[in-house]
Amino acid sequence: MATLAPHVPTHPVAADLAGEAASALGGMLLDSKDHVGELTLTVARESVAEACAILRDRLGFQQLMEIAGVDYPERPERFEVNYQLLSVTRNLRLRVKVLTDEAKPVPTVTGVWPVAGWLEREVFDLYGVTFAGHPDLRRILTDYGFEGFPLRKDFPLTGHVEMRYSELEKRVVYEPVSLAQDFRTFDFLTPWEGPEYRLPGDEKAVPEAPGAPSPAPAAPPKTSENVATPDSDKRAAKGDKPYTGEDEERGRAGAKQADAEARKPTSEKAASEVSKNSNTAEPKPAARSGQKPSGDATA
Repeated sequence: MATLAPHVPTHPVAADLAGEAASALGGMLLDSKDHVGELTLTVARESVAEACAILRDRLGFQQLMEIAGVDYPERPERFEVNYQLLSVTRNLRLRVKVLTDEAKPVPTVTGVWPVAGWLEREVFDLYGVTFAGHPDLRRILTDYGFEGFPLRKDFPLTGHVEMRYSELEKRVVYEPVSLAQDFRTFDFLTPWEGPEYRLPGDEKAVPEAPGAPSPAPAAPPKTSENVATPDSDKRAAKGDKPYTGEDEERGRAGAKQADAEARKPTSEKAASEVSKNSNTAEPKPAARSGQKPSGDATA
């Protein structure tokens, strides 16, 4: 029996169940592991059907809930087939596990639980594990003509073929997978990986050789004093003075005055507007016409 780390608690019910299973299975039991009350039994692959029958009849695990495959490509026997069992009388769950590879079939347990026929077909369809003695071992989830086994770790994420409905042929057609990203392998060096690649403008990153002369200083930037612009030419033709710092100070003073006017109360603004002299003539009333309204009675 496997030994757990000291910090992992051992469930008393699982410990009792492990002892019962060890005495009932005998040499068919290869390993027993209790992890936080979850008991896992590893049995010999060729004896899995007999072991499941013993667990059902003698230990009270009446139901097969699930069969799940797991792929570990680094192992010699890369596939695990896990049987999840349930005891409704003891309110316990148990996992039975066998190991296999691509070539070695696992005996079917359809004689113990007929529902295993569907579950074993799923494991065969997705992992490629074959079950000896299965009455109808066919694919069940993937489409007709599917290549490979999708849940294997070495299966490409994009698959081998893609399926679509052809409006021209009025049927489903299979085509090789075509990806939009052509350079997905990236078999070339990127600019930040290439040892000799320099981005434009990054010449200063090149170290100077010993004894090399210092680089010439950069030319001073052009300022507004020595750069002719269309506005400066117009001002020169009109005799205006060029823009100086005094103009900037006047602009700042005008901005401050505008801010002060904006902060005044509305009543004060109205009074200041009324007190201003206006040369606009007051509107005169329109002259009355000599015609009477059509609805009035004549005198």
